[in-house]
Amino acid sequence: MKQSSHSTRFFYGWYVLTGCFFLLFFQSGARHSFGVMFKPMISQLGWDRASISLAFFLNMTMFALTLTIAGRLYDRYGPKWVIFISTVFMAVGYICISRIDSLWEFYLYYGVVVGIGVGGASVPLVAALMSKWFEKRRGLTISLAICGNCVGQFVLVPLFTVFVIHYDWRASYFIIGLIILVINTLLAFAVIKGDPRDFGLKPLGHQAQAGVKKVKDQTIPEDSPKDLGLRDAMRTHSFWLFLIAMFICGSGDFLVTAHLIPLVTDYGISPRTAGNMLAWFGLMSMGGILFAGPVSDWIGNKTPIALSFFLRICVYILILNYQNLISFYVFAMVFGFTFLITAPLTATLAGRLYGFGHVGLLSGFITTVHHFGGGFWAYIGGLLFDKTGSYRLIFISSAILALIALLCTIFIKEKRHLKEVPKIKSAYL
Repeated sequence: MKQSSHSTRFFYGWYVLTGCFFLLFFQSGARHSFGVMFKPMISQLGWDRASISLAFFLNMTMFALTLTIAGRLYDRYGPKWVIFISTVFMAVGYICISRIDSLWEFYLYYGVVVGIGVGGASVPLVAALMSKWFEKRRGLTISLAICGNCVGQFVLVPLFTVFVIHYDWRASYFIIGLIILVINTLLAFAVIKGDPRDFGLKPLGHQAQAGVKKVKDQTIPEDSPKDLGLRDAMRTHSFWLFLIAMFICGSGDFLVTAHLIPLVTDYGISPRTAGNMLAWFGLMSMGGILFAGPVSDWIGNKTPIALSFFLRICVYILILNYQNLISFYVFAMVFGFTFLITAPLTATLAGRLYGFGHVGLLSGFITTVHHFGGGFWAYIGGLLFDKTGSYRLIFISSAILALIALLCTIFIKEKRHLKEVPKIKSAYL
């Protein structure tokens, strides 16, 4: 059957989008189960919040370090084997967690093994993959794929919560591992494909241009600016401002996803209700990315990113002053709306600034910093709770950081950056 960029009905990119949706659906449910298991594991094994948060920090660090490598492998070899190998790591890690009895085992299986696995089948690399399949409505299609992350959290977190209440966290982790192994393997080998040019296709919306030349079997305009790699991008101010903002973004993201359920249950709210809050958090994040993707196509990336930090400042102030069922739901839903706004925008903003030739590597590196910040801040949140008996200090600090991120975002120059040419001093000067 003939595939064409002019006929969207049979364009294979839509199948890739669907496969990525379900890839993130199950992975998201598994990742956000951490908050569900938090207190049951502490209760049964006698750990404190800092200790279990350190496992989360290790997980995010390994995930962050793996992202850059996975991004490079995506760009060079495509997604199939990257997704499959990462799936094996995740499945083995989750299944082994169901048998642990000591803290070092949890650090090894959750912190290291699962952390490595998550990096090869994650939101930023899905966004990079969608960027290669779609030129027209790129922001929207990335958002649609990432919606799998939101719907998975909304559907699976309450199911895992009920399962933990009626059975235990060990059985839950065992089931999670089996599900991921089967589903991800099928998607990797049967549905998800790499660059459309490798299959004789063009990205949806690709416009033929006059005056082009062939380079490595790809057509590029002769007068197009050269795509910048990581080293050249790091020579620009916008890249560093973006990195600071994403570090702070990640710190808020994973502080809340790791500690929301422990936080609200500290105030007498039931685990089931707390699980529902985290689920609505996930569903609202779908609203955020469906808003961010199309808006970025019209007005650029800076405005929705800046809005997300402004909203976070507001809800941090809310939660510092009010701690009740209504305020917790408002906090979870508004923060959830901001949670994945940067997910579709990381790849698109990196592409707009530096070109899409190295978008997998660039977005992978940026998200490495994002997730390292998330793991670190989640650990600090647990540590400060053990020291002070509350989350107040970590939320005050998070509000200040969100203000800094807002300013960094405003000063990013959202334009195509060119490679800097070293200046040669004249011998006559």
